[in-house]
Amino acid sequence: ADYVIGPGDELLIRGWGQVDINVRAVVDRAGSIYVPKVGEINLTGVKYSEVVPYLKGVISRTFRNFELNVSMGQLRSIQVFVTGEARRPGSYTISSLSTLVNAVFACGGPAPHGSLRHIVLKRGGTEIADFDLYDLLLRGDKSKDVNVEGGDVIYFSPVGPQVAIVGSVQQPAIYELRGRESVADALALAGGISAVADNTSL
Repeated sequence: ADYVIGPGDELLIRGWGQVDINVRAVVDRAGSIYVPKVGEINLTGVKYSEVVPYLKGVISRTFRNFELNVSMGQLRSIQVFVTGEARRPGSYTISSLSTLVNAVFACGGPAPHGSLRHIVLKRGGTEIADFDLYDLLLRGDKSKDVNVEGGDVIYFSPVGPQVAIVGSVQQPAIYELRGRESVADALALAGGISAVADNTSL
């Protein structure tokens, strides 16, 4: 619903009643589409949820008593740049509906010396997000994911401090720390201690 219509997007517009419209309109570089019998309509800054009422308002200046249906066709592609300790750094062309997580998986994620906990999204020199992939991998939490835009830079920081957790835990492995975690926090990363573990000396 919050997707902003932009150049290269295709709209499937059907209208019936006093006016008969059946057109596949592609948004041009100026942000406009051309609808027969109506003319040129500028859609700059219009969200998908606002397209139908917006188009109805424009068309109603010429016609009355009509219904309108609008759906998305082909979506535009955008280019993002992946830098830092990424597995496959470079320029990527992805869907305009993509999020930071989509872009991370497209480039293969971090390299062995790259961070899973500090993936930075930059836009126009400003830091938009500092994403922790552990939220998704360990907890299935994607709530902090953000949409990417054309020209965005995704920077994989070098891996931070690490701790090896072995013994009677659910998931023994080497884990990256994000800040000043406690022993309990580190054990939580490993899924907690197992049923046979001795926790009297924690």
